[in-house]
Amino acid sequence: MAKQDEAPQPNQINIELSEEVAEGQYANLAMIAHSNSEFVIDFIRLMPGVPKAKVKARVVITPEHAKRLLHALNDNINKYEAVHGPIKQTDGTPNFPMNFGGTVGEA
Repeated sequence: MAKQDEAPQPNQINIELSEEVAEGQYANLAMIAHSNSEFVIDFIRLMPGVPKAKVKARVVITPEHAKRLLHALNDNINKYEAVHGPIKQTDGTPNFPMNFGGTVGEA
């Protein structure tokens, strides 16, 4: 049973999440670049048959945080696969432009 007048823990962070950000952005491609002081991750949405792709979000982080992200993703992937089985990967890397193996529609 928690006390009503508990003081916040000294190392606790209060994180706010706006409704707009909570909705998220769908991305099916990420491109990563780096300099000596930062990593830039662009999250991109490719649409079938559309020759142009849009960057939906760009995240800039320090090299130290990039390594933490790598370890956190690895840990979460291991936990996911322990419950749902191995994540299947397609052979090779995508070729651009992509049309997801389907026909290109015309309007």
